[in-house]
Amino acid sequence: MQDYQSSLGNAESRKFETFSYLPAMNADQTREQIQYIINQGWNPSIEHTEPEHAAGSFWYMWKLPMFGETEVDAILTEIENCKAAHPNNHIRLLGLDNFAQCAGASMVIHRGNTI
Repeated sequence: MQDYQSSLGNAESRKFETFSYLPAMNADQTREQIQYIINQGWNPSIEHTEPEHAAGSFWYMWKLPMFGETEVDAILTEIENCKAAHPNNHIRLLGLDNFAQCAGASMVIHRGNTI
């Protein structure tokens, strides 16, 4: 087992969920994750926060969840809009499950620049 060094004092080292321990996803892998969320019938939602606050439970919602959205490109466009508006913030994608009333998927898909 490998110990991943992570500390609150070093925003670059922080881990947020399972995908944080893997190499960053490329564009095709991100697209596949979005397609998976759609295939499950979950509603995509985009959130963002400053790197120094990412360990907290509150992230800012980027618009409302994309209820019923089935176009991967529309979701990718909103992710890019969020990046453009908040380039220094971390951005995560959630797949909200209406039936279980929880997030079926949650992953950080963009790590913002630390200042």
